[in-house]
Amino acid sequence: MNQPSSTPSDTPDAGVDPRLLEVLVCPVTRSALTYDREANELVSRAAGLAFPIRNGVPVMLRDEARDIGAPK
Repeated sequence: MNQPSSTPSDTPDAGVDPRLLEVLVCPVTRSALTYDREANELVSRAAGLAFPIRNGVPVMLRDEARDIGAPK
């Protein structure tokens, strides 16, 4: 029996629970976040920050966020 190979998006740790995304907000601006599946990050366009998701858990700390440029 061959099992299909697992890709990172198939693993339970990948991504973020959509229900969680509905309640999370940017800790800096309190604005909505969008999920970037490719980078596995939650993006706050208002703050110009991307927060990493590690082992399925969003890391919502300013010091851990990646600067994505000035807000538009």
